[in-house]
Amino acid sequence: TSVVAFNKTDGKEAWKAGDDPVAYSSIVGFEDQGQRCLAAFSAAAIVGRRARNGQELWRYPWKTSYDVNAATPIVHDGKVFVSSGYGKGCVLLDIAGGQAKPVWESKKMRNHVNSCILLDGHLYGFDENQLKCLEWATGQEKWVERAYGKGSLTRVGDRFVLYSDRGRVATADLTPDGCKELAGFQVLTGKDTWAAPVLANGLLYCRAGGDLACLDVRGK
Repeated sequence: TSVVAFNKTDGKEAWKAGDDPVAYSSIVGFEDQGQRCLAAFSAAAIVGRRARNGQELWRYPWKTSYDVNAATPIVHDGKVFVSSGYGKGCVLLDIAGGQAKPVWESKKMRNHVNSCILLDGHLYGFDENQLKCLEWATGQEKWVERAYGKGSLTRVGDRFVLYSDRGRVATADLTPDGCKELAGFQVLTGKDTWAAPVLANGLLYCRAGGDLACLDVRGK
């Protein structure tokens, strides 16, 4: 079984569906023609299911080396975006009419670990070890920034928090015109610091392996 649903009030199993081998990605809920649906990114495909009973609605094969489909799908305006590392790339799928059909496919965004962020018709994310901006509708590459390695990002209000793969954190304005860093400093040491920074109640949490740093960013 690849997807299981539980009743939130008593924990009893509501349904289970599929036999796809699981990967690392989180399931995403979305609305389609007034019905609640799920997008599940397995080790070899992206699959749409009905939330109330797990019924399969559509699927699109997406096989990646080592079964590392890790980035969370982005669902917007009747389309689904998925991306994987190890040279695989990305695809934007039109899921109208119960089928998943590619709008465009590209090698220009290969999310190894962290997902892209969609903002105002553009995708911002790490193509392996390069921060990039792609146009949502066409896949056109707008710019490339190599300063953060294979990092991660999160959106805070109208700005972004960037976290490099060597433990440096920064705030930046990301637009289709480029990446403008506003402030940054080294918060942790090490390598492969891939965990996305998390902001909660004015505190910013950054992790590197077994080390965790908490930054007070509430201001005065």
